[in-house]
Amino acid sequence: MSESRKKPSSLSHLDEEGRANMVNVGEKPITHRVCVARCEVTMEAATLELISAGQIPKGDVMATARIAGIQAAKRTDQWIPLAHPLPLDVVQIQLKPDPRGGQVLVEARVEAHWRTGVEMEALVAASASALTIYDMCKAVDRSMTVQNLRLSEKAGGKSGRFVRESETESPSSNAKGGA
Repeated sequence: MSESRKKPSSLSHLDEEGRANMVNVGEKPITHRVCVARCEVTMEAATLELISAGQIPKGDVMATARIAGIQAAKRTDQWIPLAHPLPLDVVQIQLKPDPRGGQVLVEARVEAHWRTGVEMEALVAASASALTIYDMCKAVDRSMTVQNLRLSEKAGGKSGRFVRESETESPSSNAKGGA
């Protein structure tokens, strides 16, 4: 192995030999962790109308997408190889139809009291919710896209608070209860 590969890495998921490994969080303090992830599912206006009217042949798109997001957050360690299984306190999925943009705004908020953050749980939850919308509607609209998956907010842990500048308003803060 070359000398450059033997140098200790500043990346926490690499060992001294440069191999991927799961980070030991056993000595970290338990703190309250909160993360919010967002994305959008864009579609034809007619597809959004069918969703809103409850006329998608596969059933209630919004309810199914919320359940998918919650389930995915709880199983993030099965999706992401180096993620830790976490005892989640809450997973909240907000889905807001935006007829002006022909899209559904997806927001996943995850909280836990644990030794490591819940960024991946929030991102996986938002992804699964969006992909479920796509799956349930693909028969009527093959042009849909899932886009702009991002961490919007984070609090707790050593790195402190993060709020993406472009994320001043959230579906959960400006819509009564979301969809």
